Amino acid sequence: MGIKLIMLNVLLLLGSWVFSGTASVSYDHKAIIVNGQRRILISGSVHYPRSTPEMWPGIIQKAKEGGVDVIQTYVFWNGHEPQQGKYYFEGRYDLVKFVKLVHHAGLYVHLRVGPYACAEWNFGGFPVWLKFVPGISFRTDNGPFKAAMQKFTTKIVNMMKAERLYETQGGPIILSQIENEYGPMEWELGAPGKSYAQWAAKMAVGLNTGVPWVMCKQDDAPDPIINACNGFYCDYFSPNKPYKPKIWTEAWTAWFTGFGNPVPYRPAEDLAFAVAKFIQKGGSYINYYMYHGGTNFGRTAGGPFIATSYDYDAPVDEYGLLRQPKWGHLKDLHRAIKLCEPALVSGDPTVTALGRQQEAHVFRSKSGSCAAFLANYDQHSFATVSFANRHYNLPPWSISILPDCKNTVFNTARIGAQSAQMKMTPVSRGLPWQSFNEETAAYEDNGFTVVGLLEQINTTRDVSDYLWYSTDVKIDPREKFLRGGKWPWLTIMSAGHALHVFVNGQLVGTAIGSLDRPKLTFSKAVNLRAGVNKISLLSIAVGLPNIGPHFETWNAGVLGPVSLTGLDEGKRDLTWQKWSYKVGLKGEALSLHSLSGSSSVEWVEGSLVAQRQSLTWYKSTFNAPAGNDPLALDLNTMGKGQVWINGQSLGRYWPGYKASGNCGACNYAGLFNEKKCLSNCGEASQRWYHVPRSWLYPTGNLLVLFEESGGEPHGISLVKREVASVCADINEWQPQLVNWKMQASGKVDKPLRPKAHLSCAAGQKITSIKFASFGTPQGVCGSFREGSCHAFHSYDAFQRYCIGQNSCSVPVTPEIFGGDPCPRIMKKLSVEVICS
Repeated sequence: MGIKLIMLNVLLLLGSWVFSGTASVSYDHKAIIVNGQRRILISGSVHYPRSTPEMWPGIIQKAKEGGVDVIQTYVFWNGHEPQQGKYYFEGRYDLVKFVKLVHHAGLYVHLRVGPYACAEWNFGGFPVWLKFVPGISFRTDNGPFKAAMQKFTTKIVNMMKAERLYETQGGPIILSQIENEYGPMEWELGAPGKSYAQWAAKMAVGLNTGVPWVMCKQDDAPDPIINACNGFYCDYFSPNKPYKPKIWTEAWTAWFTGFGNPVPYRPAEDLAFAVAKFIQKGGSYINYYMYHGGTNFGRTAGGPFIATSYDYDAPVDEYGLLRQPKWGHLKDLHRAIKLCEPALVSGDPTVTALGRQQEAHVFRSKSGSCAAFLANYDQHSFATVSFANRHYNLPPWSISILPDCKNTVFNTARIGAQSAQMKMTPVSRGLPWQSFNEETAAYEDNGFTVVGLLEQINTTRDVSDYLWYSTDVKIDPREKFLRGGKWPWLTIMSAGHALHVFVNGQLVGTAIGSLDRPKLTFSKAVNLRAGVNKISLLSIAVGLPNIGPHFETWNAGVLGPVSLTGLDEGKRDLTWQKWSYKVGLKGEALSLHSLSGSSSVEWVEGSLVAQRQSLTWYKSTFNAPAGNDPLALDLNTMGKGQVWINGQSLGRYWPGYKASGNCGACNYAGLFNEKKCLSNCGEASQRWYHVPRSWLYPTGNLLVLFEESGGEPHGISLVKREVASVCADINEWQPQLVNWKMQASGKVDKPLRPKAHLSCAAGQKITSIKFASFGTPQGVCGSFREGSCHAFHSYDAFQRYCIGQNSCSVPVTPEIFGGDPCPRIMKKLSVEVICS
């Protein structure tokens, strides 16, 4: 036993020496050490290409105000090297500018170089040209792949060094990441995977960044690399060596949205519970994935079937606005954790059982600071526990934080932050539309003909979502079906993702896959005529996959077989006939989405504009609305396609694909998963499409859509996103940080009553009180209702304090509302005010 203790102490000392010397960032088993100081670090993922440079400062500032210390981002290889050897670091891909803005705000950066990102990003962030490097095999012990990966990784590191952006150079980057979630892939690949992981780690360390490297979901990450956890919960996680800190690189704030799927959301109470549980178990670094999710502009969404919105139910929403109460509740959590920091970084906790499903984690420092976390893991019942000669009431599935081991300043299940109801307000309706019909067969320009069916990715090189397949079918005039028999049956097997089938220029049917099953089968009776018939198939990709092994083997498109049945001869296999191919659409070749291209053809206008017609281009112009509110297009009347503003792609739209699933009530308590809390069932998975303000001119903005399946453009409107109402829902004796600080200062000898803080957005005022009740109100923000106990002057207090103000604060005390409406009953206040 003595020898083991000596060895453990040696290992702990070794951990404190890792990255020591002149480096200003190191680590030990308790925390990341920045400039000699152990830190409890709160991080948030913000992906620079998923917003605009004009949005970056505001998003970063909101993260800082929310208590974030670190901004984490992937580096997106396919955005930076779209063609081999040709690099791009401008606009939304100006990585240096983004990192410098984070630095200017006083925050750190965790740079996840990868260069594999996953991230529901097209092809996982790999450039598609990489697929065609001779002899390549992705993410394994393969020479061509390792050479390309090392070259790009080195370029990014050297760029950061040249700009002096590592912490050791005075910059903000305190952590880097190599590879991404490779552990499961290594297990699947075996020895080549293990060899590759070791090589990647050694290669990264050899780049001498001066800051630690992380490998997430990589249990065998070799020293000195830190292995880290991703997931909805990571309290169970332990690093692979006792001298490494406990890091959570992805705390999932919810989940991504897929076309045809409901929209996931995660209650703020459960997310706060997961974070507090991780910290109480010795965690020292936690990153929210995502803190701002943003938008998959252009064709960057992966999947396939990942929606254009990457909102992720994040604390800062897709439009750059605060999502309340999640942002505010997490801000309060972060403040409470920071109050505990001196004790948290000093030693491991002492754990004491307080009941069958309750326990206390107590941290103490040598200087005398003490912090306690009191947990109730029961999903259904409150628990009253005794701790340090005091009694504490713990809601179900919650953790209370006591920075002095006495006073509760925060409970994960009690939200003190305001909630907000958002609305989309039309600012431009009745747009004037023009239309242009896309050709319904592969047009002749630049086409080619081969025998057999070609795989789509290899053929298009992902320069377009669209690939035409066309072949001729000769029908003998003596066929029985031509004399009143049943029509032949056309069957097409496709690797996905969507397919439109035309016979002699007429649409005869459509087939689509799904997020779970991208492959599809089209099977339908078709009307053929005597002589030569042209069958044209428009195969449509909806984002390339972003996860899995052997990227080089992935496929899409019509791979067959393709057959006709019901002919006199029986079954005719069309698979190995001559097929003609055309990559993309004629409208794409003419650049109809651009100002110059849109003027190159004659558009139909007025009453002749095509409606509910497949393969149709639409265009309109509009003026930018006044103000600074975020904007979006309401495309609910459209089917499926792509949309551009002034030549820049907003992304794919698909309101016609309605979400199927179970969107019942969601209780925050209990283990969360991506299917637990859902919305939008029976509705479009995504209705609104973000229009960045910076993309607009004051007047004459060009809006172009390509509609694949048939939509009604006259139903499109430009809307602004704004706060409709804000709510507070606070218990009578709910802990608040400001109250604890006053009590700790000795100015009061008991907890103060909390306050309801209500604040509309900048430029708005509180114009009316929709609901107010002090007593036992029920419901949630947007649907409050009175309970059996109600103070009749509840409305009066808010009329007096709040009307006409941008923000107000009202004490939650019986006197304010005309007296106690029900003595000896624990009361709460629920209020909703209208902002305009």
